[in-house]
Amino acid sequence: MFKPVKTLVAMAVAVIGLSAQIANAEDIKLRIASGHATANTYVALMQSFFAPEVTKRVAARTKHKVDFIEGYGGSMVKTADTLEGVQSGIVDIGGYNFGFEPSNLPVHSFMAALPFGTMSPVMSVKIARAVYDKVPYMTKVLEDKYNQKLIGLISDTGYNLGTTFEWNNVSDLKGRKIAGAGLNLKWLEFAGATPVQSALPEAYTSMQTGVYNGWIMFPSGWVNFKLTEVAKYYTEVGFGALTWHGLTMNKSRFNRLPKEVQDIIVEVGREYEALTGTVNEENYPKQMAELTRVGAVVKKVPDSVRLEWAKSLTNWPQQRADELDKMGLPGSQVMKLAMDEAEKLGYKWPVRYPIK
Repeated sequence: MFKPVKTLVAMAVAVIGLSAQIANAEDIKLRIASGHATANTYVALMQSFFAPEVTKRVAARTKHKVDFIEGYGGSMVKTADTLEGVQSGIVDIGGYNFGFEPSNLPVHSFMAALPFGTMSPVMSVKIARAVYDKVPYMTKVLEDKYNQKLIGLISDTGYNLGTTFEWNNVSDLKGRKIAGAGLNLKWLEFAGATPVQSALPEAYTSMQTGVYNGWIMFPSGWVNFKLTEVAKYYTEVGFGALTWHGLTMNKSRFNRLPKEVQDIIVEVGREYEALTGTVNEENYPKQMAELTRVGAVVKKVPDSVRLEWAKSLTNWPQQRADELDKMGLPGSQVMKLAMDEAEKLGYKWPVRYPIK
């Protein structure tokens, strides 16, 4: 028995519609990477939250499919090459420290030029987000000059000082060789220590052999790289929790994605940003306890010592702001705004750095 013509037409239209839907569905592959390993909280969250959450939401809310090809610990890009890797499209999404880009992104490390800020990663990422939202340059330079879209800011846990020797006063550090990275070397210089530029993978051997005698480092670095074995003294100085990393995506690749997939990436990126604050804040006391468990000598400096160190840096933030301003960059604007935003959230600076 023949079906009515109207029924056949309806079936044909349905088949054509389904075929068009299938034809428009995309199987999207995205390469996500960091030069740092998953021992770093922000990279662990790239692996455990960002990638699977984007995959899940795209599958649930769109007709598309996203598969991530992941490369952490330098397997796709090195720590100092991630910006270029994202810019060129070697990777689609990269997580990296802006401090490794002193020439390309000198303003983006502004928190490192304001030491002794909040030790709360949650507060830190809120301060940074306010600055980025109020100063268009911060995202515009990434898009216009480096072909990448900022997906999320990334906070570290609070920075302290681990050493091979015991110390009690700032004067005890005079002449001691201590490692750091980028702008935090200035914290050491003004304290009278001898700053040494280094990278975490070199820390164990370098302190074991006496190349240097300490590191400005958050507690997870001391735990995960087993540095207590060669430098058992870990002192809570309270340099601050810095938001000076970012998760970025190649702008050209982002623009080629379906709009609904773009929206999900932006949405998950903001949630990832907040998680770098909350997870780091939750982990900090656990990591401090773990340091004690594995044999570290953990102590906290008195407020008087912290204040003495902060006072030694009183004029440096203005110097740094001047350097940036002379380059035609919004150095003073960003640094003043960061201090103001911190105070709005209830933070009291031990030294209120004077920025004109």
